[in-house]
Amino acid sequence: MPDEYVDPSGNTEAFQAFAQTTTEPTESSSKLPLIIGAAVAAVVVLALIGWLALG
Repeated sequence: MPDEYVDPSGNTEAFQAFAQTTTEPTESSSKLPLIIGAAVAAVVVLALIGWLALG
């Protein structure tokens, strides 16, 4: 085995630093505007269908 060989498991400090890092969850964007937009679009489509059916 060459003298330059470095055992990757030998550096426990680097492994512990890697294992203990916590990634904070990113805040997902709120879906409320999407839901409101879909509801408004549904009302508009229903109103258009009603207007065409009765008109």
